Amino acid sequence: QVQLVESGGGLVQAGGSLRLSCAASGRTFSSSAMGWFRQAPGKEREFVTALNWYDGNTYYADSVKGRFTISRDNAKNTVYLQMKSLKPEDTAVYYCAAGRWIFTTPGGYDYWGQGTQVTVSS
Repeated sequence: QVQLVESGGGLVQAGGSLRLSCAASGRTFSSSAMGWFRQAPGKEREFVTALNWYDGNTYYADSVKGRFTISRDNAKNTVYLQMKSLKPEDTAVYYCAAGRWIFTTPGGYDYWGQGTQVTVSS
């Protein structure tokens, strides 16, 4: 089992920044892929970004390229999502996910955090 705990969400004005954290514990060695997804009210959960723990390769949705950055701190078993130039359409609950392989669909991940709300006001 892998436990994931997100933090760092909140309310920010358009153009602002936020950094989300996802602390992983448990059998983390079994999960080489860490991803961030988001879900807005009435919409499906969508891929935001993902990272391979071991080689550091990163992947981004087109909607966040150039604005969001995923990074990791191996010593802390923590993945970060730095979000800049936030837009109202970035408003959603953001979820951290862990799995064996990187997928851009939620079904590819085995473990999920509880989510953290990000609200961007216009």
